[in-house]
Amino acid sequence: MTGTLAPTKQLTATDRCDRCGAQAYIRATLPAGGELLFCAHHGRQHVAVLRDKGADIQDESARLSDTPSTAGNDER
Repeated sequence: MTGTLAPTKQLTATDRCDRCGAQAYIRATLPAGGELLFCAHHGRQHVAVLRDKGADIQDESARLSDTPSTAGNDER
């Protein structure tokens, strides 16, 4: 690839897993265009194969352990 990828925006609570509908924490941008969103569970199942096929992976699943239990609803 010769182009520069545009910065990807952070996933939000409105981004949903394409597999089960839970909140998405992983975005796989496919080489041919398009993207797939996964919750942490389904992301762990599929990310290795997608990466091997050339997908760009944005993994924000670490946020699951970063949010304090006292955080407000807008921070979850």
